Amino acid sequence: MSAQMICQKELFSLPENIHYLNCGYKAPLLKSSEEAAVKALIRDRNPANISPADYFNQTQEVKQIFSELVNAKASQIAIIPSTTYGFSSALKNVRPKTNGYAIVVHNEFPSGYFSIETWCKDNDNILNVIKPADNDAGQSWNDNLVNAINSSTSVVLISSIHWMNGLRFDLERIGKRCKEVGAIFIVDGTQSVGVIEMDVKRFHINVLVCAAYKWLLGPYSIGLAYFDEYFNDGSPLEESWINRSNAANFSLLTNYESNYFPDAGRYSVGETSNFILMPMLLASLKQVRDWQPVNIEKYAQRLIQPLLSKLRDFNIPVIETPYLSYHLSAFQLPANADYELFKAELLSNNIYVSVRGEFIRVSVNVFNDDDDIQQLVDVVNNCI
Repeated sequence: MSAQMICQKELFSLPENIHYLNCGYKAPLLKSSEEAAVKALIRDRNPANISPADYFNQTQEVKQIFSELVNAKASQIAIIPSTTYGFSSALKNVRPKTNGYAIVVHNEFPSGYFSIETWCKDNDNILNVIKPADNDAGQSWNDNLVNAINSSTSVVLISSIHWMNGLRFDLERIGKRCKEVGAIFIVDGTQSVGVIEMDVKRFHINVLVCAAYKWLLGPYSIGLAYFDEYFNDGSPLEESWINRSNAANFSLLTNYESNYFPDAGRYSVGETSNFILMPMLLASLKQVRDWQPVNIEKYAQRLIQPLLSKLRDFNIPVIETPYLSYHLSAFQLPANADYELFKAELLSNNIYVSVRGEFIRVSVNVFNDDDDIQQLVDVVNNCI
């Protein structure tokens, strides 16, 4: 596909009269994913239509496509039901350092925070919560993160971008520092994978966990995770039959095979095949691969410029490059703004955004167009 994307709204079933600027909350389904779901339901009417090979073929294809999106091998990808499952699978196998500590960022998404907090309690490590030092949140937050990582750091668990305001963390710099000191680097890529570059090798990521229902355009209750070689001999959360090396031979399942599928195969959730969600996810991943995240990001960059310009006109702070995520950005209304009027104007104009903490979060994707942004710009202009 050409690097110069155009709006792809016709591939979705969004109503014409709404301005859905909220992909960071949940993505709309592609029509192709809807069609895949219908076909899957029809097939499920008659189990004779489902062969033993069907338990594995689509999951393998899903792993392959996701591995291409993050620059990994398909064998290092696991199917998970949620980010929490991925964090728990990883942290179960992270060895703590004596008198060590773990790192998380301020206001991290609860799933990540609770996972690492529990790990610290169970492993007698201290949890270090990193904040920005000043108003230059992008630079100072990244600096503080890197400076906090030392030989006593057991694990760093952060999101690739901050889910509240879209601040982008310098994964390459942070990952390099983790590798230097022997700290495990776990990244929640839910709010970025599928829309910006993700390279687990260049960023030295040990574990990348990603829910599928946002920027991968997939259904809820399914996700993907990358585990590097550190975890190849680890212990999974479940002892599922489908993760064993002889699983494809149904007649020999009671020849209790102790070996798992290679690499990250052991970390996939039980009933991995999910005959309804898997075809939906496969359809969405194929589309994202066809578009390519770099092209989606460029589209979002062009689309969001009028809003960023309007905010700057009103002296409303916005995160600047290189820490700005064009697909997910946020702003705060000035103190003199009528917040109730702003919410009412959003509602009356069918504009959908998210409020996260003090931030109004705007998240755009290829189903958005210039009119969606202009409608929001007009509301900002009227209320400030």
